[in-house]
Amino acid sequence: MSSCSGCSSSKEITPGKEIKASPKKNIQDEMINCTLDKIRHKLFIMSGKGGVGKSSVTVNTAAALAAKGFKVGILDVDIHGPSIPGLLGVKDSGLEADRGGLLNPAQVNENLYVVSMDSLLKDKDTAVLWRGPKKTAAIRQFVSDVNWGELDFLLIDSPPGTGDEHMTVLKTIPDATSVVVTTPQEVSLADVRKAVNFLQYAKANVLGVVENMSGLACPHCGEEIELFKKGGGKKLAEKYGLEFLGGIPLDPATVVAADRGVPVVMLDENTAAKSGFLNLADNIVKALDCSLESVSSDHS
Repeated sequence: MSSCSGCSSSKEITPGKEIKASPKKNIQDEMINCTLDKIRHKLFIMSGKGGVGKSSVTVNTAAALAAKGFKVGILDVDIHGPSIPGLLGVKDSGLEADRGGLLNPAQVNENLYVVSMDSLLKDKDTAVLWRGPKKTAAIRQFVSDVNWGELDFLLIDSPPGTGDEHMTVLKTIPDATSVVVTTPQEVSLADVRKAVNFLQYAKANVLGVVENMSGLACPHCGEEIELFKKGGGKKLAEKYGLEFLGGIPLDPATVVAADRGVPVVMLDENTAAKSGFLNLADNIVKALDCSLESVSSDHS
């Protein structure tokens, strides 16, 4: 391929010759690696479908882990529909720079931190009209330019589907472990199967499956009603040889808590959803420990 003589910035590209990354990108890669080295577990929460309560699962799982004493961060990479700050009641989610020039995440409590696209929007009702390259750049900056510090867990909340954001996360954070969220009914499972297929194609680590809206906890008698059926998530996990991490029931307390900007896990009263999320957090910790033991034994 010949270069354009009328363009001083054009470069001749030789077939088969690798194009070197720019120094700026190399520096950012080093910053990303430095940041990730301080984070023990990275959990990529995805579903392949909208409307399954994935962000609610992310927020409440993070809150449950934080309540157990772990240092937890939430990275909201849903560029077009960031909802994490609202679910956490973080009104001032703006990012402030520290003395070193890095941005500090918004602090929810002593163990829980969050960074979201919502932090950069002056008008929360403004639509974000970005294509792939800008979204990729933003996600990389949310890792490289943020002072996450020492964390036990970083939960990454993704948008629906299997697009730019998902591929960027898996490329930027190659040791991320995926948690797939579904609801019991077939209309959800059909899209989630595509998400699992995407993760398999990307050779990503999959920790397991969570079934959200797994039955309805009646607010009057406490009995369980199979409103959207039940067990679809467990069957999907068994089909693909994945761990079933648990089911979270539909619970009116979750809706009330979300509107108040308080994770249901942080409510004083005990509810079916709160118990479900606390159990889910325990199961995630156990599954990660088992995964690490398996890797250690494979290399021994």
